Amino acid sequence: MSFSILRAGALALAALSLSLPALAHEFEAGNLEIVHPWSRATPAGAKVAGGFFKVENKGDTPDRLLSVGSDIAEKVQVHEMTMTAEGMASMNEVTGGIEIAPGATLELKPGSYHVMFIGLKHPLVEGEKFKGTLTFEKAGTVEVDFVVGPLGGTSGHGTMQ
Repeated sequence: MSFSILRAGALALAALSLSLPALAHEFEAGNLEIVHPWSRATPAGAKVAGGFFKVENKGDTPDRLLSVGSDIAEKVQVHEMTMTAEGMASMNEVTGGIEIAPGATLELKPGSYHVMFIGLKHPLVEGEKFKGTLTFEKAGTVEVDFVVGPLGGTSGHGTMQ
């Protein structure tokens, strides 16, 4: 009986390891590592969507995220969401880029810095991917795949962080 349990556990572990590459994906540009670009599924007729990812600067000099592009929307902007003292949310386009200090991680996430895909050409469907282009001041341009998670998801992997 214990052999059956061990075998079942080994099979489950093997299945999990095969699914991990689909969960996390990384891209490199110079000394920068871009970790898990993702977006949320959108309902039919939605004209905007958010995009999120982390950028880890593994170098010894700062770099700067200058812009993001994608063919899925008419316009793509990097935004920052902030809260006023009165508790009102404010979202503004970032001009001049966002610095990524040496050894630091910049996280674009819901409620903070994020990408806005404006004028979507079609709905984003959970489980699909779409191409995006990130442009950095020093590392240059890198093409990434955004994974579309569920509507209302918080990490691109369902509602888990």
